[in-house]
Amino acid sequence: MGIPSDMKNLWVSRRKEGFLIASPSEDAKILRTKKCTNEGVRAGFKAASIACVVSAVPTLTAVRVIPWAKANLNYTAQALIISAASIAAYFITADKTILECARKNAHLEDSLRHNN
Repeated sequence: MGIPSDMKNLWVSRRKEGFLIASPSEDAKILRTKKCTNEGVRAGFKAASIACVVSAVPTLTAVRVIPWAKANLNYTAQALIISAASIAAYFITADKTILECARKNAHLEDSLRHNN
C-alpha cells in the first residue's frame, strides 16, 4: 500500500522545480541567510569547545580533590555539568552571531534602498 515509488519520484521532481521563480534580490537574501547561519554554527561550535574544556578541567579536578564532590558527583553528574555548559555556550553564541549578522544585513538593505 501507499504511494508507488514512480509516482512519488515524479511528484518530488515536480515539487523541486516549483511554480515561482525567485527574484535576484530574493536569491541574495537566501545566500546572506545561509551565510549568517553558517557563521552562527561556526562561532557556536568554537564557543562550545572552549566551554567544554573550561568546565571539564575544574569539574574533574574537583571530583578528585574535594571530598564532597568525590562523594556526591557520579559520572552522570560530571557529564551533565560539562555538557550543560557546552550546550549553553553553543546556543547563546550562535544566537548572538546570527542576530548580529541579520542586523548587518538589515542595515545593508536599508542603505541599498536609500541609494536607489
